[in-house]
This record gives sequence, C-alpha cells and structure tokens, in this order.
Amino acid sequence: MATADGPVIRVGDVTIERVDELVLPTSVRWLLPDVTREATAPCSEWLQPHFQNADGFLLQSIHTFVVKTPSAVMLVDTGVGNGKDRAGGIPQFHHLDTPYLARLAALGVTPEAVNHVLCTHIHVDHCGWDTRFEGGEWVPTFPQARHLFVRPEYGYWNSVSLTESATEQLLSDSVRPVVAAGLAAFVPVDHVVSPDVRLVPMHGHTPGHVCIEIESRGQRAVITGDVMHSPIQCAFPDLASGLDRDKAAGAAGRRAFLARYADTGTLVLGSHFGSPSVGRISRSGDAWRFDAALDAIEG
Repeated sequence: MATADGPVIRVGDVTIERVDELVLPTSVRWLLPDVTREATAPCSEWLQPHFQNADGFLLQSIHTFVVKTPSAVMLVDTGVGNGKDRAGGIPQFHHLDTPYLARLAALGVTPEAVNHVLCTHIHVDHCGWDTRFEGGEWVPTFPQARHLFVRPEYGYWNSVSLTESATEQLLSDSVRPVVAAGLAAFVPVDHVVSPDVRLVPMHGHTPGHVCIEIESRGQRAVITGDVMHSPIQCAFPDLASGLDRDKAAGAAGRRAFLARYADTGTLVLGSHFGSPSVGRISRSGDAWRFDAALDAIEG
C-alpha cells in the first residue's frame, strides 16, 4: 500500500517507508564542481526519470525513513526541522515550516510511538526534527525514543562547536535538548540496534558517519546517509564533493560502500535520492551505476 509520501518497501519482516520534508532539485556542478557535462551525459540513461529530470538537474530530497521492525518503530535521520535558525546556510533550511509531523501521522506513527531515532551523522538536515519549539524552548519531539548518536561523531562536533557558530547552533537547538532530557545514547560505530538493524561505519563525509543496514529473512537493505547525495556519484566516486568534511576520506567511504553492496541484490535507500529513493548498485566498467528498484515497491 502506498503512503502519503512514498512507497512501502519490505525487507523480510521489516517495512520501510519515507516521510518527505523537502524536494530540492540541484545542478550536477553544485554537487560535483569538477565534473564535465560530457562526462555525465551517459549517466542520464539510468538516472532518468527518477533521479534526474529532462533538463539535467538532479532530483534530490530530504526525508526520513520510517523503519518498522516486529518489535520497534525507528526513524533514520529527521531532516531539518521547523523554525530552526539556519541563516548563512542553504536558504530553504532557514525557518522551515512543513507538515512533517502530519505526514508521519499519515503512516500511523505519532511522536510517542517512536522507539528509536538513528542519526547517520550530525548535520543540520539529519537531526533537526529531534526537537521542536514548545513553551519558549526546544524540547524533544519523540519523548519515548532512544536517540542513538555514534560516539566519535558526537565527540567531534562537540569539539568543533567551540569554534564554529553554525555547529554550536545545531547542537544547541537540535541535539543538546535530547541529551539533557536523558534520551540520548552514545554508541560504537558498529552498534547492533536490534536483531534486524545495525550501524555500519562508512566514515568520510563526517568523521563518524554510519550507514544503517537492515537484514531480515535473508533479505538486506541499507540506508546511505550521506556517503552519497545522488546516484550520479556511483559513476564518479572519487570526484570531490563540497559537502564532504574531508574530501579524500569521503571518496574512500564511497568506494567502500559501493564495493560492499554492488551486485549483491541489496536494496539501497538514498537519504537524499529523489522518489522512489530505492535501487540497486551494479558494476559498470571502472565505476558503478544505480538503477531504481521498482520491483521492491509495494502498492
């Protein structure tokens, strides 16, 4: 059955649904400044129509994956959040106002029903809805949930916040209120969340970045986080992205991810890939390609 925002994807006994916050078409050169139009032209054959439009713009979005296991409701990354002061960053993020919680409710999920919030990494578009503004202060949105932050990731950004005002702002309005409420857990990079869900270290985009692997009844899926922002990076894994904290490490993380999941049948769910956001990776010459997995969608 299709949802208000996206498809239902089943992995054994686990279902995965998507809650959209923003859809943001972007230019290839914004993501990959060093790529040429000629080099990217062959990619359109497998990028279009799902991940690139006819004008060549990448179709990207910011969304949360709702992972429902037999024993828990989990959210993987929570987007930008409403009302956050993000002046100086991406303009669309500043004082955002979307019906995100209503979209979540359309999937039958209230804030109180969420058991775990998993954070692939601490960036403004991945942990913003961890809090909402009530009674003149930022309070946890999901009051019953255990919020998992990778220990080295949190430690790094906590240190950086001493000199970077934007990071301090993010921690102050989206992370520290969760910590203060006793809802945060700082876990190792390979933490096992449940029998079906675990973290897989894929550092590079940020120092403690992880992907989320889901495995049930012999089927496997993985949520990318920001190891890639668009499927086009399958074809150009080594090209620097301005979004990676460490460009060389970001490329190494992408290659590790692609090598791990290519030609395995694993469903790959992109944290910023446009609808349907799910596909499979296969080898293509010296690089890789990404094809939408429409067969994996129910409804």
